[in-house]
Amino acid sequence: MEKLSEYVKTAEAAELLGVSQNTLRTWAEGGKIPVRRNPANGYRLFKRADLEDFLRVIDASSERPRKAK
Repeated sequence: MEKLSEYVKTAEAAELLGVSQNTLRTWAEGGKIPVRRNPANGYRLFKRADLEDFLRVIDASSERPRKAK
């Protein structure tokens, strides 16, 4: 069973990723980043490990050389 301490709410997750809360919600609804709901109150919860993985993917894609046009 996972611990609640492994998760952050939308505001903290958005701050960690450097985006607005609305952007994060859009990404979550679009399946770009995994999201779970707290069964007690319905809050969106983002697993810290998922956020770290997402940042690694973004960093790796931004380091690739761009094709010349």
